[in-house]
Amino acid sequence: MPAERLQKIIAAAGVASRRKAEELITAGRVVVNGNVVTELGSKADPEHDHIRVDGKLLHGSQRPVYLLLNKPKGFVTTMSDPERRPTVMDLVRGVGSRVYPVGRLDYASEGLLLLTNDGDLAHRLMKAASHVAKTYVVKVSGKPAEEKLVRLRAGLSIGTDQQKRVKTSPARIRLVRDAPNPWYEITLIEGRNRQIRRMFEEIGHHVEKIRRVRYGPLELDVEPGKFRLLTLQEIAKLKSLSQTGSPLVRSHRSLSS
Repeated sequence: MPAERLQKIIAAAGVASRRKAEELITAGRVVVNGNVVTELGSKADPEHDHIRVDGKLLHGSQRPVYLLLNKPKGFVTTMSDPERRPTVMDLVRGVGSRVYPVGRLDYASEGLLLLTNDGDLAHRLMKAASHVAKTYVVKVSGKPAEEKLVRLRAGLSIGTDQQKRVKTSPARIRLVRDAPNPWYEITLIEGRNRQIRRMFEEIGHHVEKIRRVRYGPLELDVEPGKFRLLTLQEIAKLKSLSQTGSPLVRSHRSLSS
């Protein structure tokens, strides 16, 4: 087998996502044939080289697993939590392989979450996050005026965790349930932390509930707290979308039309 980048080998073995594998390498936690490796460009042959991560020997690639989970409110999208809150990993026990969430939903949000041990696909999807359409249904406190929704559709400036201001990309927004506290369907082609909440806060409205119902070709179709395996067709579509030059780049433009 030809030599491959270490982070790709580690991700394929199901030890960590590709991004996390890069952090493990630069932190000096990866050893190849007895030598600590810290350069991200380093390569190895998984069939002939002895590769250890935190002292544990890799045993080759695991069978790839792809899951669609309906995350309930009150779970964090991490492998573990220092505050000992329940994590999404508590909901996928018994899968037989260690999987990792692709992207995240915050503690108070719910809905569709993709998990996999395919570190290469996870890396490409997160790298291409601004091209993967994500659809949410959102309950808002108070009914925004139409001119405020126009601002959301066009993109507006919001704050970030780094205390900076960034402009959001165009979003598709439509009313799905009219009420004093209405529900909207919102489609984004980016995924900044707490983005929807911050968008509505910027126009003076609090978001009461958020549920993600679509992620690229995937649709939410399981009960809260439950998960299912992706179909071969869904996996193929996800891999296609993760490639450079994905057709979803065109959907980015269509959101503002």
